[in-house]
Amino acid sequence: MNSTPRQRRLTAAAVTALTVAVTVTACSSGSGSADTKGAGSGTYTLWDPYPQFEKGSPWTKLLDRCAAKAGVKIKRTAFDTSDLGNKTLLAAQQGNSPDVLIVDNPVVSTLADAGVLTTTDDNKLGTSKVDPNLLAAGQSGGKTYGTPIGANTLALYYNKKVLKSAGVDIASVTDWTSLTAALGKVKKAGKKGITFSAIGTEEGSFQFLPWFWGSGAKLTELDSSQAVSALTLWKDWLQQGYAPNSVLNNTQTTSWQEFVSGDYGFSENGTWQLAGAKKAGFEYGVLPIPAAAGGKAAAPTGGEFVTLPVQKDTGRYATSQKLATCLTSTGNLYDTDTTLSYVAPTSEVQGKQVAANAELKPWVDAVKAARGRTSDDLGTKYPKISEQMWKAVQSALSGSKSPKDALSSAQAAAK
Repeated sequence: MNSTPRQRRLTAAAVTALTVAVTVTACSSGSGSADTKGAGSGTYTLWDPYPQFEKGSPWTKLLDRCAAKAGVKIKRTAFDTSDLGNKTLLAAQQGNSPDVLIVDNPVVSTLADAGVLTTTDDNKLGTSKVDPNLLAAGQSGGKTYGTPIGANTLALYYNKKVLKSAGVDIASVTDWTSLTAALGKVKKAGKKGITFSAIGTEEGSFQFLPWFWGSGAKLTELDSSQAVSALTLWKDWLQQGYAPNSVLNNTQTTSWQEFVSGDYGFSENGTWQLAGAKKAGFEYGVLPIPAAAGGKAAAPTGGEFVTLPVQKDTGRYATSQKLATCLTSTGNLYDTDTTLSYVAPTSEVQGKQVAANAELKPWVDAVKAARGRTSDDLGTKYPKISEQMWKAVQSALSGSKSPKDALSSAQAAAK
């Protein structure tokens, strides 16, 4: 190690940011404690947000292989992803951080700002093969704090039978105007247009972001004319009956349940629904979300980063780096991301994924166009901006404010 990272005092702002920045998926919670045995031997602790993977699963077998390769044992603890950030802050306050932490990408900048994580300059984690747009989610203040283990994002699923009956050629859907026209045809044919999640949580912001960014808007200017056009698009869809009023309360899960009923032409949802799509009982396709004037809109990246928290015993970093490098190696990413239903963060492994499953091609395209929610050095500012965004969406779609007034209020509050 060339330098020893200093752990700064954890601030109330960091705790608040983590409380607000809830994630877009959920799973059951776990528990555990860190182990502080000697560096280079014994037991190393790893925390992850995958409690769905129990002992004997492909994920835990990979952990065991990486531990054996490094000549140590791993004590693994799985937490609900919405709890993991706060558990990590508490552990850091107590000087009891895990050696390896796998955490939801929007939380990385908050933990970094609080002084919890080492930088890749310090820990020597290699990131040269990672797609820059995915790596950006783990960067803050010109420093990189870890490497992505995989990514997911949003796109449009479509029901081929519904679109065919409505006379919609999916190749014609290239921008907002052609998509809206397609929704009109679907409605005229007696079916329902599109379903999505506009709920008043991070899920609502997550789903709105492709349209927000696809308009050309920036998160630092919530009230721009471009942002207003994006919220007006959604508002118009509800008013014209192209989208149901249920979107105001829909989570991504309930929105998906509406789509698999077979009545909808389109659904905005994520990579994680692929298994469910295959069981839906109808032919489906996937289309990257179009930008306003055409091309692919940037959708937000989901997925986790492998990070190395600050340790009092700096001699542990070398072995922790071996563990993290093993987990994110080219040889292991393919199996890992298949298990997690993720698109790999490197072009090399993405190509292998598409070769094995052509259905992943539109998802790889969507991930390549995706953007981190905390990119552009937003860092800990993102949770507050996001909260005002979802409140604006709720206000506009419920009819309590116009899109312009809702976003003007949001921008004022975000400042």
